[in-house]
Amino acid sequence: MNKFTQYYFLGIGGIGMSALARYFYTKGFRVAGYDRTETKLTSDLQAEGIAVCFDEAVNQIPTRYTKPENTLVVITPAIPQDHPQLRYFQENNFTIQKRAQVLGNITRQSKGICIAGTHGKTTTSTITAHLLYQSQVSCNAFLGGIANNYNSNLLLSSESNLVVIEADEYDRSFHQLSPYMAVITSADPDHLDIYETADAFRESFEHFTSLIRAGGALIMRKRIDVTPKLQKGVKLYTYSMDEGGDFCAENIRTEKAEIRFDFVTPTDRINDVRLGVPVRINVENSVAAMALAWLNGVSSDEIRTGISSFSGIYRRFNVVYKTDKLVFMDDYAHHPSELKASISSIRNLYPNRKITGIFQPHLYSRTRDFAPAFAEALSELDDLILLDIYPARELPIEGVDSELILRDVKLKNKTLCSKENLLPLLKEKNLDVLVTFGAGDIDKLVPLIKEQLRSR
Repeated sequence: MNKFTQYYFLGIGGIGMSALARYFYTKGFRVAGYDRTETKLTSDLQAEGIAVCFDEAVNQIPTRYTKPENTLVVITPAIPQDHPQLRYFQENNFTIQKRAQVLGNITRQSKGICIAGTHGKTTTSTITAHLLYQSQVSCNAFLGGIANNYNSNLLLSSESNLVVIEADEYDRSFHQLSPYMAVITSADPDHLDIYETADAFRESFEHFTSLIRAGGALIMRKRIDVTPKLQKGVKLYTYSMDEGGDFCAENIRTEKAEIRFDFVTPTDRINDVRLGVPVRINVENSVAAMALAWLNGVSSDEIRTGISSFSGIYRRFNVVYKTDKLVFMDDYAHHPSELKASISSIRNLYPNRKITGIFQPHLYSRTRDFAPAFAEALSELDDLILLDIYPARELPIEGVDSELILRDVKLKNKTLCSKENLLPLLKEKNLDVLVTFGAGDIDKLVPLIKEQLRSR
């Protein structure tokens, strides 16, 4: 990468791509890019000085980025092969790398702490980055969400060679990485449009474990169906929330909407840790993050302070609006296991209240593959509003729609609803705890819902 003085990103508005764009821009390189739609992220990039175009025409590429000898083109898998700008770069012999390849180069030049898993990886990596960054150890970090503590998905430190990276299993991207340490939070099958079978998905995680460098470590949640293939000299640790292991939590207790626990390591114990974001699933995520921090020399006091000061991630259990009579939360959960864990955590936090969930399924293929599991998870709500499928990169699949989920949901109160009719429907409902779930564009409805709730 050293010969390149400028970077052009196709899909620059993505959470992972924008972090890389910010990284190179901060390092003094010229950076520009394309994205299909304007979002808060693209507006933030523009405000920071990065040029972003929203027209895919070739003539929208700034002239200075039309020189293949000094421009690296970075792409996301979401960019279609017939994209005019991508075709231009291909036909003119530009060096083109996937985001994961660029991250892989960064991990080879530093000590990469890579967090993988079907779910939990964004929260775990962000807590890890916060614990390290606020300690004397420090770190750099490329995050899969906007950390509320820093209002950013990128952390930079000139004092540390550690870099925290979310290891994405989609398209086998995490096979490009060279971890110094790694965590596997979960390996529930997903992305079967890529992997086809659950066995292939599991084998992909096993290959990921083989990439950890000698002298490093793998920290894996107990009971995951993955057999590590570690190089000689790589240590293996296990962790859990409350099922033992090398790292775990004990004496977990909820008092006055606060969660506290004791953190157990192979050699010592940190008592009375207060969880900054008090949802039960974050106990397990925090144990993995604290294990990484502990192994990298963060002190007990710094770990305790860091966990209590962690203020969460945009769209991960965000409390959007709260009064004595009503709570409105927003969460990114989009896989059945995530939904189940999220709803369970909310139920634990508000045990005697009615929970209404609004869920927008993400991808036709995921809906097809996991419809019964989605129905089972959503049946734990008291009231369900199910939106149409958000297609993202996919074309419709015949016979696959939200009704495929709804028909197996074991709730009396369940409704199919379009985005256009959601606000009128909510106006008629007696709401107690309201939660929006999904990875599509449901976040655009959140401020509208909040405003309606405030005007009640």
